[in-house]
Amino acid sequence: MKTVAIVLAAGSGSRMKSDIKKQYMELGGKPLIYYSLKAFEESIVDDIILVVSRGDIDYVRANIVEKYKFDKVKDIVEGGLYRYHSVRLGLMAADADCDYAFIHDGARPFVNDEIIMRSLEAVKQNGACVVGMPVKDTIKIADEDGFAKETPDRAHTWLIQTPQVFSYNMILDLYKKLDREEGTLMEKGINITDDAMVVEYFTDKKVKLVEGSYNNIKITTPEDIQAAEAILNSLNKQVI
Repeated sequence: MKTVAIVLAAGSGSRMKSDIKKQYMELGGKPLIYYSLKAFEESIVDDIILVVSRGDIDYVRANIVEKYKFDKVKDIVEGGLYRYHSVRLGLMAADADCDYAFIHDGARPFVNDEIIMRSLEAVKQNGACVVGMPVKDTIKIADEDGFAKETPDRAHTWLIQTPQVFSYNMILDLYKKLDREEGTLMEKGINITDDAMVVEYFTDKKVKLVEGSYNNIKITTPEDIQAAEAILNSLNKQVI
């Protein structure tokens, strides 16, 4: 069995309101992307493909991959205009004999070995799974005018995270199909926001939900950095 982790770090981080791209901002004295790479480096995953912004390959190789000795990073590739472009390019850079692919947002620094192992067991049984947690709040679906239209049953509503894990050949073929049909999807107003949507749109395969962690937050805004610092401090105290 061979596994690869596609770690996405090609975002611009516009909502962070910083001159430094969020994946390189410091968290606990290290670049944000360090934590995701460290988790996969120390896990059962065989290879890591790191997807970065245009022009960042040399910087990332010298200042992150080589500096912190992430030996499992097999390749560093430039991403595309949208997230799904970056995922496809990352998948295409992996070895063709991979069995399973973990797709992870590098801006989620608190992925851990327990999450990775739960995901691996689920994907071996189901072929497709995503990490998430049941929502704590009531969710409202809004109409076009900003009024509440419906309220889904909270018992069946999950907050979706990453990694999202799939049979490698299946997800690569589906992303290639997405690339061919991108124009059609845009015309229909369909916005692909995560990897499970690609499976859901092009197949009738069910995607298994796997427990992640409420700590597995995505860093998007300055407030998220403050929350991440608090989580990191709490985790460090537990280790001590």
